[in-house]
Amino acid sequence: MVLYPRLEGGTSISDQTLIERYLAGDVDAFDQLMAAHENRVFSVCLRIMGNRDAALDASQETFITLFRKAGQFKGDSAFSTWLYRVAVNTCYDQLRKQKRRQTDPLPDDRDPPDPKSDDRLTSVEVRSEIEEALAALPDEFRAAVILSDLEALPLATVAEALEIPVGTVKSRVFRGRRLLAETLGNLRGTSEHQTEEP
Repeated sequence: MVLYPRLEGGTSISDQTLIERYLAGDVDAFDQLMAAHENRVFSVCLRIMGNRDAALDASQETFITLFRKAGQFKGDSAFSTWLYRVAVNTCYDQLRKQKRRQTDPLPDDRDPPDPKSDDRLTSVEVRSEIEEALAALPDEFRAAVILSDLEALPLATVAEALEIPVGTVKSRVFRGRRLLAETLGNLRGTSEHQTEEP
């Protein structure tokens, strides 16, 4: 459970409490939720979309969805898991729309790093080849690899966020890593000796 310090009294507020307050009409509670999660939502969206402008749009749409549908959060899982699910589904929807329009995004590999992000993997150290390799992964593999490897979420949390069994997460992560390694030329001729996990 994520807790946020309050200014008055030094007590902490959970995501669940903030949602309850927002649903009761406290708009400031929504602002606190957004401030607490916006960097990680943007990070996930950037890695899935592969384009900063598209990631900003997906992040904004994720929080619009949260604003409209916060009442659908049942508390069966962590709020962050539910929010990841909303972000991933939003990215999938936008990627489908892009494919229907059949337009190529403008290259953004020269964009400066996001100054608000404290995530070392979205800073200037990220090599453009890795970003391109991630972008080349099929959507379902990309989401599993990003949530598992880059966001360091437990497999059970990834399974909840993607609404798939843990075994499927393991398979997608394994296959996604393998495709990344092949794209980056790092298998060094060993791919024929590897077997995929079930």
